[in-house]
Amino acid sequence: MVTPSRITLARKRRGLTLAELSKHAAVSLQSLSNYETGRTTPRPPTVRRIADALGFPEQFFSGAEVDELPAEGISWRARTKTPPRVLDSARAAGTLAAQLYDWIDERFRLPEPDLPSLGKPDPETAAEMVRTRWDLANSPAPNMVHLLEARGVRVFSLPPDSLEVDAFAVWRGSVPFIFLNTMKTVERSRFDAAHELGHLVMHSGGERPCTGPEAERQANDFASAFLMPAASVLGHMPAGARVDQILEGKRIWKVSAMALTYRMHDLGLLTDWQYRSTCADLSARGYRTDEPQGLRKRETSQILTKVFQGLRAKGVRPSDVADQLRVTAEEMKKMLFGLTVTTVEGGGEGSGGRRDRGALSLVR
Repeated sequence: MVTPSRITLARKRRGLTLAELSKHAAVSLQSLSNYETGRTTPRPPTVRRIADALGFPEQFFSGAEVDELPAEGISWRARTKTPPRVLDSARAAGTLAAQLYDWIDERFRLPEPDLPSLGKPDPETAAEMVRTRWDLANSPAPNMVHLLEARGVRVFSLPPDSLEVDAFAVWRGSVPFIFLNTMKTVERSRFDAAHELGHLVMHSGGERPCTGPEAERQANDFASAFLMPAASVLGHMPAGARVDQILEGKRIWKVSAMALTYRMHDLGLLTDWQYRSTCADLSARGYRTDEPQGLRKRETSQILTKVFQGLRAKGVRPSDVADQLRVTAEEMKKMLFGLTVTTVEGGGEGSGGRRDRGALSLVR
């Protein structure tokens, strides 16, 4: 029996309209519309053509109803003119990743979500409150993926075909998810992770809009304060710092040169003129769009790495998991792209000697 919503999900994942799928699958537009609304059910040969056109296994379409990520609760970090089909594709990819999370959650004991509900404090105060709750004091933030995972945030990658989306966050029931574009520099990915954390803690209660220019500004300010605590920056950086001092200082907090420059201006360490001059100099050196001589070691997932190591020890391959999820192995790899290596034996990235707060264990 075909599940209508799965046809829609697969079509959106590939970024296709009904008319485009009709052309690729050689199925009439009216028939496809009927299949997606459940008015009629496609015959097996038709399902095969739809599956081939969408690059999904036939069995995907006969799975259980899919609990899609709520569209109204997503905080997109994307260009303002990103086409809706690109956002739909990224959301569909997130929905598939959430199915992987459900599969993992049935077999492993994962850290419980520990994100505070903050009401309506300003971003600076919100960042301080989260840091206090998570015992970070004024120290530079550690590996952001590890930190989020330890506090119960489920972190997955956006697929390489969603490069127009930087990141997005959403609550799915009581579970927070963050999806990151792992094709960016390490510094910018860390900022994206902190930005999405800001959305999760500041824009989840319905007291503030989770989308729009003001929500994005608030999340940016939260990320800046979370990654670069005021006391730490004021204690390390001199007023009127030169560009070479900023390039040296950014290594302390593992942020981009532009992000540190903005933070210093926000804290009064750079005048308006110094800020503009520094930005122009950094831009001329290539720091507007890249991070020359920046961090090279990407922040990867401890949990996903441990999950697949544990499964491998039991003789379960990534392709076996994909089969159980009714997706291709390639589709599943895109959920993990840049966050873990599932095809190589060996340990995952360490956590800098700090003991994991959120232990991962098999559910017995």
